[in-house]
Amino acid sequence: MMKPLYSLAKLRELELQHQAAGLIEQAGLAAANFSKQLLGLDGDAVLVMVGPGNNGGDALVAARYLKTWWHRVTVVFTGQRNRLPQDAAHAYEAWLACGGEVLTEIPAGQRWHLLIDGLFGIGLQRDLDAHYRDLIATINQLQIPILSLDIPSGLCMRTGRVLDTAIRADHTLTFIGLKPGLFTLDGPDHAGHVQLADLGIDAGYSQGSLLDDVPAMLRPRKLNSHKGSNGSVGVIGGAEQMVGAALLAGRAALLLGAGRVYCGVLAQQAPAVDEAQPELMLRQAESLMAGEALAVLAVGPGMGQSAAAAALLEQALRSSPLLLLDADALNLVAGNAALRRLLQQRQAGTTVITPHPGEAATLLVCSTQEIQQDRVVSALKLAVDLGVVTVLKGCGSVIALPDGRWYINHSGNPGLASAGMGDTLAGMIAALAAQGLSLEQATLLGVYLHGRAADDLVAQGIGPIGLTASEVAHHARTLLNRWVKESGN
Repeated sequence: MMKPLYSLAKLRELELQHQAAGLIEQAGLAAANFSKQLLGLDGDAVLVMVGPGNNGGDALVAARYLKTWWHRVTVVFTGQRNRLPQDAAHAYEAWLACGGEVLTEIPAGQRWHLLIDGLFGIGLQRDLDAHYRDLIATINQLQIPILSLDIPSGLCMRTGRVLDTAIRADHTLTFIGLKPGLFTLDGPDHAGHVQLADLGIDAGYSQGSLLDDVPAMLRPRKLNSHKGSNGSVGVIGGAEQMVGAALLAGRAALLLGAGRVYCGVLAQQAPAVDEAQPELMLRQAESLMAGEALAVLAVGPGMGQSAAAAALLEQALRSSPLLLLDADALNLVAGNAALRRLLQQRQAGTTVITPHPGEAATLLVCSTQEIQQDRVVSALKLAVDLGVVTVLKGCGSVIALPDGRWYINHSGNPGLASAGMGDTLAGMIAALAAQGLSLEQATLLGVYLHGRAADDLVAQGIGPIGLTASEVAHHARTLLNRWVKESGN
C-alpha cells in the first residue's frame, strides 16, 4: 500500500552492488517481455531509440530479444559507439552479432506498432540540446504507442521536471525501484502507465513512499455510539464574500463523519443557517473560539488577512490541540514573524498545513517556480522548519513530515483543479483527525481519499470538466464507508 520511492544515489548504489548480475541483460529482457504484451501479432514492427548510455544498452538488449522472437526491429542509435559504457557496448556488439542493423536517423515512410524509448535514463539532470529536442519532438508526433525504459527521456527522475522537452510515453517500465519524478509535477503527463520490474533486487528502506491504496484506518463504529463519540470540528474562515469556502470545509467535515461541526465565520452578514447543510452550526468566529471545546480546528478557508483574522489565528495557535492551517492562514503566517514563531513552538504532530505552490512560495520566501522545481525538497523544508505535517498540493501532492519522511499521492485528476477543492480537503482531514486518527494518519488518508473520490467520479463520466468540490465530498463519504466496512470484515 505504501510503495517505496528511491533517490538517484540509492539506485546507483544498488546498481553497483548488483553489477555482476548482468542488470542490463535482465532489464532488457524485462523490457522485451513487456513489449511483447503491448504488441499484437508476431512480426509487428518495433522502433527502438538507443541513446548514449546504459539506458540505450537496455533498449539494445530488448531489441535483440524481440528480433529473435520474429518481430521486425528498427534500431536508431544517437550516440557514439566508441564512447558507450562497457555493458552498453557489449549489448551493442550482441545486437550486431544477431544480424541487427543500426541507423542514425528515423527512416521516413515506415510504420511501427511500438516505439521503445531508450534515449536517456535516470542520470539525466540537465536540459537537452537542440538535436535531442528536435528528435523528441519528432518521436512525440509519430502517433504510435511509446514504451519508455526506466523513465521517459527528458524527465528528471528526482523532481518530475521536464528538462526542456520530454518523451510523452504511454507506458513506462521502470527498473529496481520507483522514482519520485514519475508521480509528481510533469511526471504523470509523460510517464503514462507505470510498471515496476525490480530485477530481483530488494531495494530496502526509503524515506519516500507512494500513496497507493491507503487503508481506511478507522474502525467500524460501535452500536452504542453518540455524536460526541466522533469528535467535534471547528472551521474558522468565511470573511465577507468568502463565506462559501468555510461552508465547503464544514460540509466536508460533516460528510466524513465528525460528530459536530461548527463554522465560525468572520463576515458580519453571514447566514444564520446553511440551507444546503443545516446540520452545520454557524457562529461568529470570535464566539466560536471563546465557547466551544473542539477536537480539531481548521483555520483559513476564505478567512482573509484582516487584523481580526490575524488575532483569531494567534488564538488558535496558542490554544487549539489539533490544528489545520490552509489558505489565508498560511499567508498570515508568512507575513507575520510572531505568528510564525507561535507555529514553530507548537508540539510536533499537532499541526498540518495544506499550501498550494503559491502559498508554499510565500512561506519559503521564494518563487512558485522554485517550489515546483523540486516539490519534495520544498515540502520537506516547510515540514522541518515549521515542525508541521505539510501537504504541498498539486499534481502528485507531496506530504512531508518533520522527521524527514515524505509521500507522493497517486490518486486524483485534473478535475480537482477547481474552486473549493482545497476547502473540502481541509474539512476531510479535520474530520478524520477528530475521529481519533493522528494528524499524520488523517492527512495521508484524507489526501488519498480526496483524489480517489475524484477518480471514481471521472470513471463514472462525472468530470473532469465541471467536477465540483461538493460532488467530491459526497463521493468520499461513500468510499470511506465502503472501506471501513471492508476493513471491519
